[in-house]
Amino acid sequence: MEKKYDVIVIGAGPAGMMAAISAAENGATVLLVEKNKRLGKKLLLTGGGRCNVTNNRPVDDLITHIPGNGKFLYSTFSQWNNQDIMAFFNSRNVALKEEDHGRIFPVTDRSKTIVDALHEELKRQNVNLLTNTTVTKLVHDKTKIYGIKSDKEEFNAPCVIITTGGKTYPGTGSTGDGYKMAKACGHKVTPLFPTEAPLISNADFILDKTLQGLSLQDVKLSVLADKKVVTSHTMDLLFTHFGLSGPAALRCSYAINQELRNGKVSVPVALDCFPNQTKEMLLADLTARLQTKKSLKNALSQWLPERLLQFYLDKLALSDIPAEKVSTEEIESLITLVKHFEIPIIRTFGLERAFVTGGGVHLKEVNPKTLESKLCEGLFFAGEVLDINGYTGGYNITTALCTGHVAGKSAAEIASWQNI
Repeated sequence: MEKKYDVIVIGAGPAGMMAAISAAENGATVLLVEKNKRLGKKLLLTGGGRCNVTNNRPVDDLITHIPGNGKFLYSTFSQWNNQDIMAFFNSRNVALKEEDHGRIFPVTDRSKTIVDALHEELKRQNVNLLTNTTVTKLVHDKTKIYGIKSDKEEFNAPCVIITTGGKTYPGTGSTGDGYKMAKACGHKVTPLFPTEAPLISNADFILDKTLQGLSLQDVKLSVLADKKVVTSHTMDLLFTHFGLSGPAALRCSYAINQELRNGKVSVPVALDCFPNQTKEMLLADLTARLQTKKSLKNALSQWLPERLLQFYLDKLALSDIPAEKVSTEEIESLITLVKHFEIPIIRTFGLERAFVTGGGVHLKEVNPKTLESKLCEGLFFAGEVLDINGYTGGYNITTALCTGHVAGKSAAEIASWQNI
């Protein structure tokens, strides 16, 4: 195998594969090094094995859904964005479809379709692939990169792109190698924390598994700090044996971990089962429903899922009252509860079981236009190794693919100057 290249990419996830493709498209000789036997191991797991490859929203909307330093990506998205991702796959005969909330999937509903398309393009671009190989260190003199050392041999290149991912799902190879490499070149790595992670609660009804397995659609979950709403998300929610999961819970985890890192013992979230209805609308609805001699539970049987309704009625000691006997004050108490039920969250799942890593290579030390290190010439970063994190829904893969593409193109250009 050749020992000298224009660009070496470390890590064959979405950012790494796209970086290698982009660099090769721009005339560079490229080596892509991956510690696993196969490419895209973590990518195969995404979207429940279906691969939510991007999201069909305007760029400003994409940034809004990337709460962890999304504004850094304005320069990246001005060069290559979600529309380019869709065009990339469509032009390679990968049919895509749009689902709720703008999520884009392959029509096949198989992550393998996306991984295979990237792999085929790597081969078409004559990228050299070196799998089952661990990069042990970067070759540099603190100010300039010269190549890499692996557990097998040494390779030289004027440009190296680190795309090793975060620390989630370590079984896929995301073990934080890139952070160590960055630090060895003088970079600061901001504290790492889990995000897009299920929420753990010590509430009695959670410990008793009262609502375990109950799934709610299009409810609003809000994170509270000092009784003020920090963030809210209207999506599906799942009660589990440990707390809360589902899209609404995952999206709240970033804000919850921010509050917990500020010293909070627990952070309350508030559940609104009827986010599209005001209290006045609900009062009118319930008043009409309760004009009956049925029990309160039977009168409201279609209003909420049975277990959740029974839970709320028990909390207010209303279970045994006939519907026609319920007072206005009791109706208003029920409405207040279904619009604002607080649940304490003591922590989220850890990094090893979260979907996304928060924190990473400090962005003040990275050029937003090229994604090159400001400290070490020829060193680039892309994907989750950067201090950028988004919500589930295709935002993190979008970030990975787009930063990968921009880093690859930039590295190829800089490498070409070295060859003059």
